[in-house]
Amino acid sequence: MLNFSGKKSVSTLYIVATPIGNLNDFSPRAVEILKEVAYIACEDTRTSGKLLKHFLINTQTFAFHQHNEHRKVDHLVNILDAGQNVALISDAGMPGISDPGFLAVRAAREAGHTISVIPGPDAATTALVASGLPSDRYCFEGFLPHKKGRQKKLGILAEEERTIILYESPNRLLKLLTELETYMGNDRLIAVARELTKTFEEVLKGTVAELKAEFESRDSIKGEIVVVISGNGYTE
Repeated sequence: MLNFSGKKSVSTLYIVATPIGNLNDFSPRAVEILKEVAYIACEDTRTSGKLLKHFLINTQTFAFHQHNEHRKVDHLVNILDAGQNVALISDAGMPGISDPGFLAVRAAREAGHTISVIPGPDAATTALVASGLPSDRYCFEGFLPHKKGRQKKLGILAEEERTIILYESPNRLLKLLTELETYMGNDRLIAVARELTKTFEEVLKGTVAELKAEFESRDSIKGEIVVVISGNGYTE
């Protein structure tokens, strides 16, 4: 679409944070934007479909995830070039954090379009604050590599003086805690946050050895998990 000056119309890509558990955390502004845009790009259209249905949002959606992001980036920019606004959402939390959303932001900026972020829930900072560990200086590492580079990364993080935030899946939590024992010692203070903002929310704090023993004693470990690790040299 061209404006009267003959130049391409500038559209807006909205980056919209979605609830990490409790639907009441979804802001009225976020709902309004998702109803107004022409399209919503979703990490998983089935997961997002439940959220959109709950808030009576009928906007057309398309998939945008790590397996198709390069192909879909072009599609997204083409929509913006045509003068239509697009919103990008993830399954939970802020798009662009540990997902390919940054590719869409970069491409939209390079094409001359506006980026508008609608803030909201975020598992990393929610867990950080709940942990009671220092939050004035921290580093976010997301998911550690499963294989290549994992040991090197753990060695580097062992020397990090800032508070460290990691994401981990429930079936790999005990492996991570064992690795933290090896690289950071039994007495390093950590917090494990599970099911944040949900009915069975849990934030446990203690030494690596204490929390490893706690989770080893459980029949199963469920839920989305954030691990917050005190910086090297920190004591309480």
